[in-house]
Amino acid sequence: MLQRRPMGVVLVFSTLPEDIKRQLRAAAIPFVVIDPAGDPDPDVPSVGSANWAGGLAATRHLTDLGHERVAIITGPEDMLCSLARLDGYRSATAMAGLVADPRLTRFGDFHVQSGFEHAMDLLKGPDRPTAIFAGSDLQALGVLEATRVTGLRVPEDLSVVGYDDVPLAQWPSPPLTTVHQPLRHMAEEASRMLLRPDDPGAAAQRIELATHLVVRQSTARYEGA
Repeated sequence: MLQRRPMGVVLVFSTLPEDIKRQLRAAAIPFVVIDPAGDPDPDVPSVGSANWAGGLAATRHLTDLGHERVAIITGPEDMLCSLARLDGYRSATAMAGLVADPRLTRFGDFHVQSGFEHAMDLLKGPDRPTAIFAGSDLQALGVLEATRVTGLRVPEDLSVVGYDDVPLAQWPSPPLTTVHQPLRHMAEEASRMLLRPDDPGAAAQRIELATHLVVRQSTARYEGA
């Protein structure tokens, strides 16, 4: 990047080491981080989404449907978005008056395989969850496959909520209830920040965009055993 001298750099889902930050600034190359992996420094411009609110909305949807055993398979434990979605989940379960069960909290890697493996472990016990909130749509696809393998049905036996609302989310059977993350809008805002080099407020700006729940057919009211 230093050799090619771009107008700007958009870093996606990453951290920004101090030495890289210094090199980019020394070369007068502006940069913006989208959905930062960690907590960005105040002088690092970034664009994110309301991960806590998304986790809250996903979990409240499940508790409002009567689910009391709600598990979460979030992302890596050292990523800001994973922890924010987990905090939203914990807030929603506390608001519903549910007792926290640490066995229902799992850290994955946002990919299909981790969703499948964690779901298989969660579903094999006698005190299995009746709903799972997956930290990404890809993990939710793994949960759907684990449900099929174990002979359970979605949403009759298990409600599933994903996160991101990627185009693929509407194609499983049943279509996936998920939290819409404005990925395209996040990229647009990052690009606008790079194209405003003379804006004194853009040098250390943090933008957080809203998320919202998209209800499809992978969730249903819990009717009891």
